Amino acid sequence: MVQEVAIYLVVHQPRRIKLPAQPIPQGVSAEDMEKCLFDERLNQRYFDKVTRYCYIPATDKFLELVEKGMKISISFSVSFLQQAMKWGERDVLPRFRKLVAHPNVELIGMEPYHSFIFLWDIDMFVKRMEWARNYLAQLLGKEPTVSDTTEMYLSNDVYFALQKAGFEATFMDGRPWVLGWREATHLYNYSQSRLKILIRHHSLSDDVGYRFSNRQWCHYPLTADTYVTWIQQTRGDFVFLGWDYETFGEHHSVYSGIFDFLEWLPVELKKREVSLATPSQLVQKYAPTAYDLPLPEFGSTWAGSGGMEFFLGNSAQQAILRLMMSVYNKAKLTGNEKLVDIALWLAQSDNLHLIQWYGRGGGSEAEVSQYFTPQEWFQLSPDGIIWHQQQVYKNAIRAMDYYMRP
Repeated sequence: MVQEVAIYLVVHQPRRIKLPAQPIPQGVSAEDMEKCLFDERLNQRYFDKVTRYCYIPATDKFLELVEKGMKISISFSVSFLQQAMKWGERDVLPRFRKLVAHPNVELIGMEPYHSFIFLWDIDMFVKRMEWARNYLAQLLGKEPTVSDTTEMYLSNDVYFALQKAGFEATFMDGRPWVLGWREATHLYNYSQSRLKILIRHHSLSDDVGYRFSNRQWCHYPLTADTYVTWIQQTRGDFVFLGWDYETFGEHHSVYSGIFDFLEWLPVELKKREVSLATPSQLVQKYAPTAYDLPLPEFGSTWAGSGGMEFFLGNSAQQAILRLMMSVYNKAKLTGNEKLVDIALWLAQSDNLHLIQWYGRGGGSEAEVSQYFTPQEWFQLSPDGIIWHQQQVYKNAIRAMDYYMRP
């Protein structure tokens, strides 16, 4: 039975595009092009909302808990951090800096814009992961040695890209179609390579991340002592739990009891002699006995059914992916670094996530997707959202024509 638990938290806010699509005049600067493409007013409204319900109360709670001995790991997209510098410089960013500085907190590296750039330019992905590591070290004072990707994506090629970028370990979601007969409660690597893999315990993580406030769930209401009993009864070396930071206060409101659950969690773990550890501590301890794990050529994620189907399961998503690649290729042809940066912003996975619901009759995955889609967009109608989203990318491609002139 497991004797150790690691907790991992992901902090991310997308840079939402502007709908309806806004025409981009020929010859505008890259900076003015950005103003036509991204809806910073909408981004600030969402940031302020999540700050009120999650970032401030959840961070205050975690600060209190790490002072009492709790250990956690946390990652930040640069997309979030740049919004925090704009709109949370006085209340959000100082709290996170204080949290990261605590010795019981490990900082994890993440794809900086939460993009899917690794699908079409693996070399750029390596450079971006190296850049993000340095960015985090300068802004937050710690340099991560363990990495995550976008949506916990991992495949054969991305595994070796992360190793090339200099990380010691990474994460993967524990889906049966990837693990086979193996258990999520051990440390792994691939083909005896150096990079270690910690497997997120899918069901135990989602018991809190998704099901906690579901009154139709047979285990509702979930208490900390029940949850720790499940953890303790799990076979293996350790349990690795991974949650969106917004689980605490935004996805599950304060009235759901999520903060009370969080406060009692380390108490119940200690009572049952289950210790908390950081990912690096688990890697150091179990590296000598790491097991081999064949990695999928079709990458796994922690979304939906665990593959890329959540992001590429309908024709609208597939069209946006093609447009993402076209924008990026066009920007690379211009040789303009600012335009390449814009293309990387437009490659955010969120732009695929937000239209997962399109063409579906319903279901839990579609409900999750609709939850994250700005409600203002639905004034355009479902088909209108798809048309205008595609137009944003087409406008960007056409606007770059000016930069291709001899």
